[in-house]
Amino acid sequence: MTRRLLSALLATALFAAGVSAQAGQPDADAIVTRAARNFRALTSLQADFRQRIEDPFLGPTNQRGVMSQSGTSRFAMRFTEPANEAIVLDGTNTWIYTPSTVAGMVRRSPMPSGPTYGLNLLAWFLDRPLERYRVSYVKTEEIDGRRCDVLLLEAVAADLPFRRATVWFDREDALPRRLEIQERPIRRIIELTRLRPNIALAPGVFTFTVPNGVRVIDQKS
Repeated sequence: MTRRLLSALLATALFAAGVSAQAGQPDADAIVTRAARNFRALTSLQADFRQRIEDPFLGPTNQRGVMSQSGTSRFAMRFTEPANEAIVLDGTNTWIYTPSTVAGMVRRSPMPSGPTYGLNLLAWFLDRPLERYRVSYVKTEEIDGRRCDVLLLEAVAADLPFRRATVWFDREDALPRRLEIQERPIRRIIELTRLRPNIALAPGVFTFTVPNGVRVIDQKS
């Protein structure tokens, strides 16, 4: 066998192996499309969350609490650590109450119409994702005994507040279990557990009540 023929056969084998591997890889667009469809079909979603914010200037911060969602216009993160803090989107306004960092006041601003819907983290990724991101498959990984497809979402819309995010989508229900978001300039890591879809949420979960003695600061969106 000539060297030229051997090289041609080797190149053909490597090409075929590459095509086979690519063909066996899950379809990233199909995964995120299914996740978006399942998200839109929800009447509500509630989950426990752990959040870590890595700020190059202030250092890391660890938080936890309960996240609630209803459509793209109602969203709440109510913290148990730091206790009693909250981020609430009530459908009209965004309320940010973080007395551990800004004492004695709550910030209120009109809810933006899109594309990020303010601080509604789940809608960032699950409302029309293929219009906003270039999506690629990263790997398969297990989280808390659940098999997940890990996707890289790279922003193509200029007004998104981050460059890229890695999202772990549960293979069973297609809902996110972990998000790693590279914002400007921080890195945010969110882990969701005990997901409770389509439950009747407690009255007032998307209502922010201003605590006594706390001043409301109105801001532009």
